[in-house]
Amino acid sequence: MRYRPLGNLRVGAIGLGAMPLSIEGRPDEARAVATVHAALDAGVTLLDTADSYHLPGEEPGHNERLVARALATYGGDTADVLVATKGGRGRAADGGWTVTGSPRHLKSAAEASLKRLGVEAIGLYQLHKPDPGIPFEESLGALRELLDEGKIRLAGISNTTVAQIHQARTLLGARLASVQNRYSPAVRDSDPELRLCTDLGIAFLPWSPLGGISRSSLDSPSKPHPDPRFDAFHELAHTYGVSPQQICLAWLLASSPTMLPIPGASRPETIRDSAGAADLTLTPADMARLDGAAGR
Repeated sequence: MRYRPLGNLRVGAIGLGAMPLSIEGRPDEARAVATVHAALDAGVTLLDTADSYHLPGEEPGHNERLVARALATYGGDTADVLVATKGGRGRAADGGWTVTGSPRHLKSAAEASLKRLGVEAIGLYQLHKPDPGIPFEESLGALRELLDEGKIRLAGISNTTVAQIHQARTLLGARLASVQNRYSPAVRDSDPELRLCTDLGIAFLPWSPLGGISRSSLDSPSKPHPDPRFDAFHELAHTYGVSPQQICLAWLLASSPTMLPIPGASRPETIRDSAGAADLTLTPADMARLDGAAGR
C-alpha cells in the first residue's frame, strides 16, 4: 500500500467507503466486520463513514457503531487508522435524505458521533452537504469551534463548489484537510474542485469513484460495456490481468497527488481487489487512453 497525505497525517492511498455496510442491501454483521478487517489487512487506513448511513427509519449511527466494533475486534494494530465521519445529513423513514447544517445540529451530531466511535476526538469530521437554508459560514463556524475545542482533529467538506472550498479555506486555514465530492470516469462535474484541491494540497476524496463500472470477464475483453466510456478500462484490465475497478482506481490515483479514492465494499474480496490498485502503475500511454475515454 502506498501512502498519501491527508492534512498533517498520512493514510493509505485507497480508503474504504463503509456506507454499503449499513444501507439497503447491507450484509450481515459477520460479513460487514470481515470486510473492514480485510481492508485493514490490505493496508487501508482511511475508513469513511457518516451518522446518516443506516436503513430508513433507523436511529442514526449504525455505520459508525459497526466501524467501531470492527476496529475493537481487529487483531492487529489500529493506531494509524483514520476514521472519517460526517454530519449534516439524515435519512427519513421513506428513504429520502435530509440536510441540516445549523451549528447547533452539527455540534450535537459530532458529540453523538464521538460516543458511537468511542474516541476522545474524531480524526476527520466532514460537513456532509451544505444546507441551503443556513449560511455556509455558520456551518463552517461550527467546524471551527469543534476544532478549537479539540473534539475533532481535522475538518472536511463534502458536495461543495470551488467558491465554497475557498470560503472554507479562509475560515479554517490548514485545518481544512479534505473535500469529498462525487467523481469518476462517468461523472466529472467536479474537475474544477479537483484542480483547486490539487493546487492547495487538500485531499480530494471522490465518492462513488467507480461510477458504476461493472466487473468484466477476462475471457471476454471485447464484450462492450453498457457505458462506452468504460470500454478502455475493461480492455486495459484484460491487458494487465486485473479487474476494471483496479484500473479505474489506479487512473484516479494518477490523476492528482491529492486524490484519495474511497470505494465502497460489502465483501472482503471486493476491498482486497480495490486496495490492489495502490500498487498498479499505469504508463503515460495508458493514462492518455483512459483520459480520452473519460473525456478529460
